[in-house]
Amino acid sequence: MKDYRDVIIRPIITEATMKMMAEDNKVTFEVVKGVSKIEIAKAVEAAFNVEVVKVNTMNCKPKTKRVGRYVGKTSVVHKAIVKIKEGQTIELFGSEE
Repeated sequence: MKDYRDVIIRPIITEATMKMMAEDNKVTFEVVKGVSKIEIAKAVEAAFNVEVVKVNTMNCKPKTKRVGRYVGKTSVVHKAIVKIKEGQTIELFGSEE
């Protein structure tokens, strides 16, 4: 197995992902392209000490963006939505102590 730092790039924090985290106990990560769902599950378990129930992955295509007269594209992103076992949580923001 790869080290979990070689698989997980960063958590994706948006309004929709925070709602999924609160309601369905799902966390969204940006992961390296080409890794399998099993590798993603093992990396999340190793990094956060939780039990993974299910992993869904998706490839997000680049979108065209425009700033003034300059046109460009956003990056290609490989996302993983990870469902955590009920009763367990992942602290993304650290503790407030």
